[in-house]
Amino acid sequence: MHRTQVQVRKNLCALRVFAVQKENMKHTQGSIEVVCGSMFSGKTDELIRRLVRATIARQKVQVFKPAIDIRYAVEKVTSHAGSNYDAIPVEKAADIRNKLDGDATVVAIDEAQFFDPEVVNVAQELASQGIRVLVAGLDTDFRGEPFGPMPILMSMAEHVDKLHAICMVCGGEASRTQRLVNGKPARYDDPIVIVGASEMYEARCRVHHEVPR
Repeated sequence: MHRTQVQVRKNLCALRVFAVQKENMKHTQGSIEVVCGSMFSGKTDELIRRLVRATIARQKVQVFKPAIDIRYAVEKVTSHAGSNYDAIPVEKAADIRNKLDGDATVVAIDEAQFFDPEVVNVAQELASQGIRVLVAGLDTDFRGEPFGPMPILMSMAEHVDKLHAICMVCGGEASRTQRLVNGKPARYDDPIVIVGASEMYEARCRVHHEVPR
C-alpha cells in the first residue's frame, strides 16, 4: 500500500478514536467550585457561563435549584440580567440524590444558601463520585453574616470565586446585600429568608450597608 494511503488511514483511525473519546468525556477527578457574592454581583451569570462551556464540551449537565425560588421561572435558573438555564426545583438537598441522572458529569446547585445543611454532604458525595459540582449562592445574608451552608461549602471547595456588585450609594465595589422595607434598611431582627429582587434588595459596600438594631 502506498505510504500516503497508510498515513491517511492512520489519521482517520485517530480521528475516530478522538470522536469516541469526545463523545464519552468523563472527569477523572471530581471537584467543588463555589461562586459567591452579594446580590447583583453576577453569580448566576457566571454559573450559566460555566454550564454552557460544559455543554459545548459534551458534558452531561444537571442543574438544581431550591423550590422556594420562583422569582423568574420555576424550572430555570435565571440571572437578574435575564440569562437562564433549565433546572430542576427541589424542596430539600436530599432530593438531589433521587433526581440525579446516572450519566451526569457536571451538577450545578444554584441559590445554595437556601438549602438545608445536607447540601454539604450531597456536594461532597457527588465530588467523590468524580462529578464536577458547581455551586452558586450568597455568602452573607442581609445582616452581613454567613448565610446557611455557604461557609462550609466554601471551605470544602477546591475553587472559590467571590464576585462583587456596584454599591447603589457610592458606586464603589459592593460586597453586601441591603434589604429595604418601604425604602428603608430592614432591621436586624427581621426574617433571614425573604425571596425577592430589586424591589427589596440592592448591593452596598461595607460603609453604606445598614442594619439598624
